[in-house]
Amino acid sequence: PPPMPPPPMPPPPMPPPPSRPSSEEAQPKRQAAVVEAMRWAWKGYKDYAWGKDELHPVSKHGEEWFGLGLTLVDALDTLWIMGLKDEFDEARGWVENHLVEGFERDQDVNLFETSIRVLGGLLSTHSLSKDDMFLDRAVDLSERLLPAFRTKSGIPYSDVNLGKHSGHAPRWGSDSSLAEVTTVQLEFKEVARAAGRPELAAPAQKTNDLVADLTRNKPLPPIFINADSGALSGSTVTLGARGDSYYEYLLKQWLQTGRTERVYWDRYVDAMQAVLDKLYRKSTGPMKLGYVGELIGGQFSAKMDHLVCFLPGTLALAYHFHPDGRGCSQAARFLEVAEDLTATCRQMYGTAVGLAPEIVFFHTEAGSKEDIIIKPNDAHNLLRPEALEAMFLMHRVTGDSKYREWGWTIFQAFEKFTRVDTGGYSSLQRVTENPPRMKDKMETFFLGETLKYLYLLFSDADVLPLEKWVINTEAHPLPVFIPAT
Repeated sequence: PPPMPPPPMPPPPMPPPPSRPSSEEAQPKRQAAVVEAMRWAWKGYKDYAWGKDELHPVSKHGEEWFGLGLTLVDALDTLWIMGLKDEFDEARGWVENHLVEGFERDQDVNLFETSIRVLGGLLSTHSLSKDDMFLDRAVDLSERLLPAFRTKSGIPYSDVNLGKHSGHAPRWGSDSSLAEVTTVQLEFKEVARAAGRPELAAPAQKTNDLVADLTRNKPLPPIFINADSGALSGSTVTLGARGDSYYEYLLKQWLQTGRTERVYWDRYVDAMQAVLDKLYRKSTGPMKLGYVGELIGGQFSAKMDHLVCFLPGTLALAYHFHPDGRGCSQAARFLEVAEDLTATCRQMYGTAVGLAPEIVFFHTEAGSKEDIIIKPNDAHNLLRPEALEAMFLMHRVTGDSKYREWGWTIFQAFEKFTRVDTGGYSSLQRVTENPPRMKDKMETFFLGETLKYLYLLFSDADVLPLEKWVINTEAHPLPVFIPAT
């Protein structure tokens, strides 16, 4: 008999289902999840704190800080960028009809916080929406903030009464913090440009020039400055609280004016060289994590605030826009350190709930079994954005999809542990406990920054391109422009 035909080939095995969708396919779904989180945060605010500065989502009430609808104004441009038109229109109506009531109140506000959150939020929303009502409110506010600069020295007081048009020192003394007096310049430059009124930027520019003189041979200045004498004071050097955005705005003022004002780039580079020489170290545990510590009375401290996670983002920008090109050795060094610090910031999230504490310390003794120390008083989480800001900028600059994976993991932890059933999200008391206890406060920057950076992390590069926008320290994008000569 003829030979039997060979048995038919078995069908090829089905490919195993992917453990997760490929990074590119996942982005629209991830973005949609972030938009849904923004809706939930907004729902809590609208239901229980409408028009107030801050939401307490667990106890379901709003609280005033400055009486300026801070959460609402901080969230405006996030709502616009995410295409949440109904929510944006509600917020716009409040700004048009009620924000001026806060301006006219006999109440002190902090110059720095009001400039970065309210002035920055109004200006960025004006730039995105082209709606002049926002510019009108920004000009009104900037005029009311200017009396803070009427000091003997030209260094502004930290507090200003918007209703009375008067500035004064904080109750605890005449010192302002370095970051506060040097982190209003982007905002005043933009309101001056947009309104065609250069005089609005002049006082903040004078402060800039005074601080440049004071720090000429001090690339790492101490974090206090006296508004009466104009002198630097104290002996603490940090890129955390009260120091952080001084360094950020050196670079960003160079970027804002189309990289035409080289003095800011030079000052930024001098500062970064000093940071790398004096403050950048490796932990002694198995992971050898790179971190940026502090100087306290001249002594090194292996302490790093979560706030310092802004730094790798600026280093990524410095690499990306380096005047000598990305191939130069300095640019390469900036990127290398940025990658190292972003990885450390990610490790700060390796806690019981997958969210970072406010402050960590690093092991410095030889042969340590661990890298990171979390002290009980530092274990709270305020829904901060800085690590996500770094991941967004690192992804934009390198295209490496791992930053999207890291950010997605953080977002899922926020959803699991900080979402409140009735609307909103809450800060946590200790990230070292699972389940964690809620602190019952939703910071305005959760809507203004944290959710915005997550959305941008999963966006294409043509959403707010880095060449056309500079993002202020409260995540409000302002347009890059060439200053009139």
